[in-house]
Amino acid sequence: MTPSAGGVRHALPRVPALAVLNYFLVGYRRTWRAGVFSSFLLPVLTVLGFGVGVGAYIDQGVGGVPYLDWLVPGLIASTALQVAIGDATWPVFSNFQWIKIYFAQSTAPLRIGDILAGHLLYVLFRVLTTIAAFLLITGLFGALRSPWAVAVLPVVALLGLAVAAPTFAYSAAVSSDSWLAMLFRFAVIPMSLFAGVFFPVESLPEALRWPAYATPLWHAVDLCRAATLGVAPQWSVAGHLLYLAAWALGGWLLARAIFRRRLVV
Repeated sequence: MTPSAGGVRHALPRVPALAVLNYFLVGYRRTWRAGVFSSFLLPVLTVLGFGVGVGAYIDQGVGGVPYLDWLVPGLIASTALQVAIGDATWPVFSNFQWIKIYFAQSTAPLRIGDILAGHLLYVLFRVLTTIAAFLLITGLFGALRSPWAVAVLPVVALLGLAVAAPTFAYSAAVSSDSWLAMLFRFAVIPMSLFAGVFFPVESLPEALRWPAYATPLWHAVDLCRAATLGVAPQWSVAGHLLYLAAWALGGWLLARAIFRRRLVV
């Protein structure tokens, strides 16, 4: 407890990273409407367009599963990836290059790990709230065939960390926001198209399958699809989780090193 200027005592957060998270949440309260379309309405429109519209012309579905039911878990994972990377690119770059929030935070009694962890917690908040709403809407469409669909939430949380942490490192290292646009053009869009979201990876030529399997998105898609359909994943659950965790840990270590290089004088 510390005294304020007026003599009132306020409790300091016991976990400093939560103070950083609170900073971003306060800002989000004033800007959340701007992200509704991109993070929620657009995927729902995609479900209607592809799942209901295109799916009506796919009589046999995919592997005997109606196309809408097969597509939804892929869209869930893809949406989580795009939300996580969206919040790990321009906001991080801006906090270094334009508004320099990270520099202000580093002058407070916050360690580099606190700054990084607090912002990553905010990204997880964005991912989980977006996907929770997505699950609710798709459940109303009857596209969730198993009560295991709730397991999607921890999966997308791990996916969010697996892609956001290395993207934090990338955004902190680049000198121009043009590099952020290139990340979406040459990494995010190809991943979204070829990692099993809209069609099975097995339908790709052999040379393209292994790059698709190497992406974090495919591992999350396979887990989400297994959860919503109530079937076994193509790969082992432990293998998927360890692979995503390795991306998250590697990204964390790299991001912390780059943040330290940029912020510690």
